Amino acid sequence: MRIYVPQKLRPGNTLRLPDAAAHHVARVMRRREGDALVLFDGKGGEVNAHIAAISKRGDVQVTLGQPRPVLPESPLAVHLGLAVGKGDRMDFAIQKSVELGVAAITPLYTEFGDVRLKVERAQKKRDHWQAVAVNACEQCGRATVPVIHPPVALNDWLADRQEPLRLVLHPYGATEAMSDGVFEGAALLIGPEGGLSDQEVAAAHAHQFTSWIIGPRILRMETAPIVALSLLQARFGDFA
Repeated sequence: MRIYVPQKLRPGNTLRLPDAAAHHVARVMRRREGDALVLFDGKGGEVNAHIAAISKRGDVQVTLGQPRPVLPESPLAVHLGLAVGKGDRMDFAIQKSVELGVAAITPLYTEFGDVRLKVERAQKKRDHWQAVAVNACEQCGRATVPVIHPPVALNDWLADRQEPLRLVLHPYGATEAMSDGVFEGAALLIGPEGGLSDQEVAAAHAHQFTSWIIGPRILRMETAPIVALSLLQARFGDFA
């Protein structure tokens, strides 16, 4: 059982699990004193541990053991710019993108996107999406948690891009948009259900993005990251 604990994990130390993790361990999974756990810090560190004590109120103390070998991150760090989707669709897209090795995700406001969040609501959603990413890491074995950035306007995201490989999914793109070579970073832009406007595609091209089509059918916004990231990992990442 893998548990995310966002702090330095020093062998031999005893620490108290965060409330949500403690509830899951003690109340949901019904683990007992002496049971083994694996803790990871989200920054590449992972250790064996065991439950030292569980209080009547549900506090869980764990003693840290030796560091564990961790799964290496993909040699291709993909920053996904994904148009903000509704409810479970966004959660699903983030979860699967993390499982497929994405390095960072920025939710985007686009012309045809139908979701606009006020500042307070945007922060709550961002916290929720970050928790989705953490849960995906606990499940898939990653020790490094990708950052889910606050939602921004598409043009702001485009202006910050420096990745050597930049791709925008577009139904009229090239089927072979990726150059030969070795890339350490890629930016992947995926629009909303209604697609990106011509002006947005032109803006992406102005920032050295190449249009890319990944098949003959139009994919939903939660399906497109799965297909695109799988192809990128197979070509340049750790699926090869």
